[in-house]
Amino acid sequence: MLDKLTAGVRRCIEDYDMIDKDETIAVGVSGGKDSLALLCAMVSLSKYHPKKFNVHAVTLDMGFEGMDYSSIEDFTKQLGIPYTIRHTNIACVVFDVRKEKNPCALCSKMRRAAICDMITGLGINKIALAHHYDDAVETFLMSLLYEGRMHCFRPVTYLDRTDVTQIRPMLYVKEEAVIKLVKTMMLPVVKNTCPVNGVSKREEVKALLKLLGADHPDIKAKIFGAIKRLPLSGW
Repeated sequence: MLDKLTAGVRRCIEDYDMIDKDETIAVGVSGGKDSLALLCAMVSLSKYHPKKFNVHAVTLDMGFEGMDYSSIEDFTKQLGIPYTIRHTNIACVVFDVRKEKNPCALCSKMRRAAICDMITGLGINKIALAHHYDDAVETFLMSLLYEGRMHCFRPVTYLDRTDVTQIRPMLYVKEEAVIKLVKTMMLPVVKNTCPVNGVSKREEVKALLKLLGADHPDIKAKIFGAIKRLPLSGW
């Protein structure tokens, strides 16, 4: 199972020239299933990819109550890779101080700034994020339905203000493959205690895609194909 998922990650990395030889790549580990699957694939790939690279797992603790990352630290020790966690009060700022009606937007900006500062402090300027195939389809549809534009995050994004490059190596990996890997390997998933987890616009789009997929099983493939054919910037 891991070999198959890693093969998809490798193909994506090579299609978009995501890595350079002998660099260290931070892998953002939220504790969720997607980030843990990506971490496993990147560690596996680092052992045999012709462009040798190192992996450093990083976690940004948002400050939500009840989220314990000790199992992630133990897991990275088993993998034999370095692990760094930074504790923040982002959750307090977004929900208690600012009382945001659209908390995800502010949270995303603060999280991106904090993690860029975190990895550059470690001497790293590239981070792998765990957005997968289904995330890309959902993001494109969200943009179309709620913003009236055709947009999706890029496979590779350079942030010039911080000199950090974001890569998304799991874009060829479907969520069902991630779920199977997590169950097979019994990965230490940390439950997300964010109060809006599972009630966002993304969940609405997930439900819509599930409904449409009942009669049109290839709908996600068609949307993903459209993303690549348009083409969107960076794709």
